Amino acid sequence: MNQGYSRLVAKYKQDKSDKYWDANLDRIQSKRNNQMRDAINKAARFIVNRCLSDGIGHLVIGWNEGQKICSNMGKQNNQNFVPIPTGRLIQRLKQLCSEYGIIMTVTEESYTSKASFLDDDFLPLYGEKPDQWKPSGERVKRGLYKTAKSLLINADCNGAANIIRKVATQLAVTLTKVGSGSLTLPQRYDLFSDSRRSYRKRCLESPVF
Repeated sequence: MNQGYSRLVAKYKQDKSDKYWDANLDRIQSKRNNQMRDAINKAARFIVNRCLSDGIGHLVIGWNEGQKICSNMGKQNNQNFVPIPTGRLIQRLKQLCSEYGIIMTVTEESYTSKASFLDDDFLPLYGEKPDQWKPSGERVKRGLYKTAKSLLINADCNGAANIIRKVATQLAVTLTKVGSGSLTLPQRYDLFSDSRRSYRKRCLESPVF
């Protein structure tokens, strides 16, 4: 959506000044804003309904203020990551979670992608990393993480587990049952095709704990 919007803006503003604006630009910006608002609402409802369907009472989100400023992940990754309105999604989730009794926690996520969850690596706070700190595992490529024992797990699952580990004591959550099996094959959802599932359309009256 953002790429299409950027291409159209570049087309209509070609050979024009930076301050140029007309009815066409106003129309495509309005369309893009409506699309993003719809996507945020669908994503938030999808997540909350999935929590209710599976009896999940705690939702943890990793977020560092200003993490998109001067992002340096390569041109393609920057285009995919930076325009996502994560802050607006978090605000919408806060509204829905309070409505359905789900406890939502937003925590900083420093070094969660580098540290190895299965090896119980120390997770320092941003700006407080000891000089001698070094993760026991490594991300060998996009989406793949290798632990100290050469176990291959999904890199995003490893990061997500570390994010939960940062607040596990605070929330009285135990992660002893989280092993390599549950970190290997994550379920991936398409926001617009998979959102037709039953837990997208209605909130099941599942117990929340």
